[in-house]
Amino acid sequence: MTFYDHIAQLSWDELGASIYAKSKSDVELALSKESCDLEDFKALVSPAAEPYLEEMARISQLKTQKRFGKTIQLYIPMYLSNECQNICTYCGFSLDVKIPRKTLSDQEIVKEAETIKQMGYDHVLIVTGEANKEVGTDYFKNAIRLLKPYFSHISLEVQPLYRNEYQELIQEGLNTVLVYQETYHEKNYKLHHPKGKKSNFRFRVETHDRLGKAGIHKMGLGVLIGLEDWRIDSVFNATHLQYLERTYWKTKYSVSFPRLRPCAGGNSVKSAISDRQLVQLICAYRLFNEELELSMSTRESASFRDNIIKLGITSISADSKTDPGGYANPKENLEQFEIDDKRDTKEFSKVIEEQGYEPVFKDWDLGLQ
Repeated sequence: MTFYDHIAQLSWDELGASIYAKSKSDVELALSKESCDLEDFKALVSPAAEPYLEEMARISQLKTQKRFGKTIQLYIPMYLSNECQNICTYCGFSLDVKIPRKTLSDQEIVKEAETIKQMGYDHVLIVTGEANKEVGTDYFKNAIRLLKPYFSHISLEVQPLYRNEYQELIQEGLNTVLVYQETYHEKNYKLHHPKGKKSNFRFRVETHDRLGKAGIHKMGLGVLIGLEDWRIDSVFNATHLQYLERTYWKTKYSVSFPRLRPCAGGNSVKSAISDRQLVQLICAYRLFNEELELSMSTRESASFRDNIIKLGITSISADSKTDPGGYANPKENLEQFEIDDKRDTKEFSKVIEEQGYEPVFKDWDLGLQ
């Protein structure tokens, strides 16, 4: 049995109706609890919770400091390839988008690693398009071997793999895998992913089960905010998280909050989320799960990222490039999407420190601080 079997019993429309039916008293009950359950999470992401944002933020800040202290972990994405065999309606790497394609060679990977290391990072996130032929398991194994001398924590955000492939990568030194479902609306999922292996909803939603059985140290979840109703998708994602924590209890978990951004292929936001609502969502996750790592990328604006530091985020990227080889060779224009916060690492670290927090460049879960 996998999460797909669990999700098959849930109705998108019924779940949505239960969220939008939450009342002021449901929100107040959730805020009064020391520990929130899934029904409380529904209330906290519902429209009824919007007037309670200040109280949610206050509780979220206290709970985050209790578990993580005043530390913000910094990581950086390293894009190794923009080759992709999928057609996705929202992505600049989509097969039908006419952009130059590039996959880094060994020498280029090492050059990127040297550049990033000089920037102070010890936690790197490998990112590629989804192209099994050009960037498959053997390519990832080789990349991890090349990167291990430079970084103590290596994460992966690529196409879903099989259990045995994850086991091979873990043996090479892989610590974390991030896989975003994009949306849990199975019928509409196909509309957003009309061609390629990514169009297989079940294979993607079962990826975290394969990761758990492979024994991964940490796995990340998330939805692409904007594809479908963000409240319903977020409750599905929280349900997924709850299932995973109960089933693969030795693994650590993180949730990210990517919003649709402009890209070469263009995109259409179906369910917009305001900055206040995104803060509401972040705080709702913290009240739902004190142990959860909450991650934020440079998709968001500088002012938003500055304000969210104290409200629940524990892991954040900076100085990001979303094109292959973009650190050592920043002149090429091969990016996946436009980043918003373009401040360098030193400048952003200073902002963190000015708020009374400590920027951390190594992964606290591995005892490497």
